[in-house]
Amino acid sequence: MHPEVKQTGPGSCPKCGMALEPREITSQDSNPELVNMTRRLWISVVLAVPMLALMVSAFLPSMPMQHLFTARAWGWIEFALATPVVIWCGFPFFVRGWQSIAHRSLNMFTLISLGTGSAYLYSVFATVVPQIFPASFRGGGRQIDVYFEPAAVIVALVLLGQVLELRARSQTSGCDSRAAWPGSQDGEAAGRPRRGADVPLDQVQVDDRLRVRPGEKIPVDGTVVEGHSSVDESMISGEPIPVEKDSGTKVTAGTVNGTGGFVMRAERVGSDTLLSQIVKMVSEAQRSRAPIQRLADQVSSYFVPAVIVAAIVTFAVWFFVGPQPRFAHALVNAVAVLIVACPCALGLATPMAIMVGTGRGARAGILIRNAEALETFGKVDTLIIDKTGTLTEGKPTLSSVIPQPGFEESGLLQLVASLERSSEHPLAAAIVKGAEAKKLALTDVVGFNSTTGKGVKGTVSGKQVAVGNTELFHDLSVDPAPLLDQAETLRKEGQTVMLVAVDGKAAGIVGVADPIKESTPDAIRELRQQVSRSSWSRETTLRRPRQSPISSASNFMPTYCRKRKQR
Repeated sequence: MHPEVKQTGPGSCPKCGMALEPREITSQDSNPELVNMTRRLWISVVLAVPMLALMVSAFLPSMPMQHLFTARAWGWIEFALATPVVIWCGFPFFVRGWQSIAHRSLNMFTLISLGTGSAYLYSVFATVVPQIFPASFRGGGRQIDVYFEPAAVIVALVLLGQVLELRARSQTSGCDSRAAWPGSQDGEAAGRPRRGADVPLDQVQVDDRLRVRPGEKIPVDGTVVEGHSSVDESMISGEPIPVEKDSGTKVTAGTVNGTGGFVMRAERVGSDTLLSQIVKMVSEAQRSRAPIQRLADQVSSYFVPAVIVAAIVTFAVWFFVGPQPRFAHALVNAVAVLIVACPCALGLATPMAIMVGTGRGARAGILIRNAEALETFGKVDTLIIDKTGTLTEGKPTLSSVIPQPGFEESGLLQLVASLERSSEHPLAAAIVKGAEAKKLALTDVVGFNSTTGKGVKGTVSGKQVAVGNTELFHDLSVDPAPLLDQAETLRKEGQTVMLVAVDGKAAGIVGVADPIKESTPDAIRELRQQVSRSSWSRETTLRRPRQSPISSASNFMPTYCRKRKQR
């Protein structure tokens, strides 16, 4: 495919004959060209299979069907079966073949149209007006051989290849964009505060105010103007810890709102949203050309004319020095050269590999900027892994409970979890779940109070408990100094740290982290084995920071985690 070729509406590339890809990914449920080619394929198969059976029966004299009709009658039967296949089913190939000649850009459809067209036209004349052929054209049965079967079967096989190609494209481009991007929007947006009703997503305009309810996807890019919530932005950033959103903060389309509700002002809608730009980048990557494809195009530009010349030479040799009937043998062998030497692989292999590769990568969350990057990736000798969601579970869980002297771990966790059970913060859910896993009995909270950006406080079992960051401690006149060194150590390990105060004293630290997957050590081990087996890796290894060599999954955390802001 040639990205520089542009036109309005679907069609085929005038240079290579392949189907043009839409520049903008759409949400249509079907590909019209795929439906059209599939219909042509099934009709060609239904009509070509009987012809193929007739051709095979010619080599089996014992089969009775050879004696049902005369040779001339069989010719008319094959003409009736082959004509719809070649004329209607194969019509797109003849159009592309003519375009290749008109644009002086010979390609595989040039050879296909010349080969099937020559065999079909010769057979039509041999069937309709056999008297125009001299006696030297007639076979042993004094009948002129016809070649409807090869023409029809070749059309059916080429249609099969086109259907497979289009199906692969549909699965990795616009028709599968929702599967590739689970965060993509469906068709409705949140309600507008003034109207109080849901509106279609395509009707949302810039500066509209939208109410986003708990658990809903954010419809467009914008800014929060009212309310407070936490938003799961793992689709964009990969970070499992939801990000708190207050008035004035930005929100991104496709991310998922947490348990709070807020009103946002739409700023970028439709194709201007960040999610749409990402999907567009995937589409552009599928349409881009790899450097090796230029080599394939250069080879094709010389190869196709060479095949045509070879077919002409073949025809001439069989016509002048071949056995009788010379013209029939010359035509059949010339067509064979055109079809067998057709460089379909040169025209399809590279772009299909790019489309399938970028599409499958998108569904796996891997963004490939262009085909050149995909080709260059085969020469990579350094691997940097983002831990979040790759080496880790992607879900925050309780990781550490470090009490100060005078407090017990289980008792401290019980107080914290009892308090956090009244909170809607996602980190609170991780703490409560961790306490329940330890089978701790949680108690009710009196006077629960949540301060945005600082933490929560309340009375649990008669004790004043506060969980949050240093700002909350300062508001409560609690000295956080005894906890700061340990908190910094846990942050360097990638944990989100919460300071705990009980009755006005620093009581301990609770850490929440994204745990490493059980399969991570095996995956790293297998990756190393693959690297060691590859030919280019004899002098290269996985590079990693000197201060933290990768010896096991456990020390990926301090190397690749970035600091998390205190709650």
